[in-house]
Amino acid sequence: MGRLDDKVVVLTAGAQGIGRACAEIFAREGARVIATDVNVEKLKELDSIKGIETRVLDVTNNDDIVKLAKSLDHVDILFNCAGYVHNGTILETDEASWDRSFNINVKSMFRMCKAFLPKMMAQDSSVSIINMSSVASSIKGVPNRSVYSTTKAAVIGLTKSVAADYVDQNVRCNCVCPGTVDTPSLHERINALEDPQKSMKDFLARQKMGRFASADEIANMVLYLASDESKYVTGQCFIIDGGWSL
Repeated sequence: MGRLDDKVVVLTAGAQGIGRACAEIFAREGARVIATDVNVEKLKELDSIKGIETRVLDVTNNDDIVKLAKSLDHVDILFNCAGYVHNGTILETDEASWDRSFNINVKSMFRMCKAFLPKMMAQDSSVSIINMSSVASSIKGVPNRSVYSTTKAAVIGLTKSVAADYVDQNVRCNCVCPGTVDTPSLHERINALEDPQKSMKDFLARQKMGRFASADEIANMVLYLASDESKYVTGQCFIIDGGWSL
């Protein structure tokens, strides 16, 4: 038996990185997985995996989110993974970048929760919402992550708010706060910098365990929060950073 047998999961940013690792482990554990993303070509790679259905979804488009929610009979688990990392201090952040960061990192979760919560609350059993936050948030100040850290702190606040409002209605809401994770997105950001080789060394130098987290390591924590093993856990932030925040 799988840990998610007969569960229906909806997740965002499923095409690669942490989202993809979660989609795959959810499917292996018996769930029906609705994996969404805007990256059509990468998303197609999941179509051949048993248990995974793919849907193109822009988390900044509320009409598309509502349409997806209406198309599903029920949902047991919602994993809000979509995010955007803006690099820079507050003086290097213009209003357009600030607004874009909040739209993708926070407002998308607001939209997803608003659309899926009513359907989730109709379930007789415990349901789980998991939000992707970061150690770069209210947990730890990180240089050159001004608006990104602000949005991820907001995700923690949103998580606790949802948890408090619906704790007596079988809804659990928690967030995951990773450190630096070895994903395609990380490598894209490093390669876009002036000196990628030096930047990679600098990123690794701040890792107290001497390495990045793997996407699978984060997925294992998300799986715990999605499963009934965490039925008594809500409103919590789970730090997975190899000791970076110590």
